[in-house]
Amino acid sequence: MCFGYDGEGALRRSLEEKGASRRSLFRGAALGAAGVAAAGSGLASPAVAGGRHGGGRPHGVPHDRISIQLYTLRAALGGTPGFDAVLERLAQYGYEKVELAGYYGRTAAQLRDFLDGLGIRASSSHDGISADATALRTKLENAATLGQRYVVVPFLASSSLAEWQGWADRMNAEAALARRYGLRYGYHNHAHEFTTDLGGGVTPWEVLTERLDPRLVHLEIDLYWVYTGGIGVGAADPDRFAIDVIRRAPQEVRQFHVKDRDEATGDMCDLGTGVVDFPRIFRRHTAEEYIVENDTPDVSPLTSAAVGHLYLEHVRF
Repeated sequence: MCFGYDGEGALRRSLEEKGASRRSLFRGAALGAAGVAAAGSGLASPAVAGGRHGGGRPHGVPHDRISIQLYTLRAALGGTPGFDAVLERLAQYGYEKVELAGYYGRTAAQLRDFLDGLGIRASSSHDGISADATALRTKLENAATLGQRYVVVPFLASSSLAEWQGWADRMNAEAALARRYGLRYGYHNHAHEFTTDLGGGVTPWEVLTERLDPRLVHLEIDLYWVYTGGIGVGAADPDRFAIDVIRRAPQEVRQFHVKDRDEATGDMCDLGTGVVDFPRIFRRHTAEEYIVENDTPDVSPLTSAAVGHLYLEHVRF
């Protein structure tokens, strides 16, 4: 571990120096953050020099729009150092929001009290379509107790057109009730929505965007998966494919999962080390939440969390 390495400085330079190799510098930043995490000290967010850049847009993503999907940290949350220590570390890194993927043995009220004490809000959660009316009300009541703004369906998969149509209708119904609880209801994509043929060339994405009520349901676009979907359909420019998906959907894109793609392996990687052109996408669409995620962290889950927050704070777009 590189305990003395200035990971934050490398991260800043990777975004500020003309012609620098962002891959090598962000790999260095990841190792620097890993050293800080291993040393057990808090990783404070560095000051933003200048504060503004071209076009008058603020430098980086506003801190109150940065979040993290806790699935990134599942190994650390459920093992060592454990849930409490991980959330404390996220607060030190500057996170003010998280997206939940389970309660880790707490009730919604207990989790709300714990997060309030850290100054963190559970603003969103991943929850599947409910099995029945009772489960749906429990899901929405828990989200309201936690003070969430969003509930998001994280995954659906089928090769049946009828199933996708039925799911869309059920999501519309759930979203109508969610609105009564003051919640926004969303759907999170993977790649197969763009590549699965349901018959006659119809894809799940076409079914969803045609059938989901845009007054009730928004989209949480996972940028790694939509980029990967673009590759899967042979798009010459996967970043442009992602932009077109975002711009053409009748539903609002309120949330981004900000997840990078390794050029050599195609796997997920820490933010800023891969090939997804986030500034290009962010220039075309501004989201309400930018949620860090990496299912396969490069060094460690906490390193991915630290580097992800730093990247979003300082990315120029």
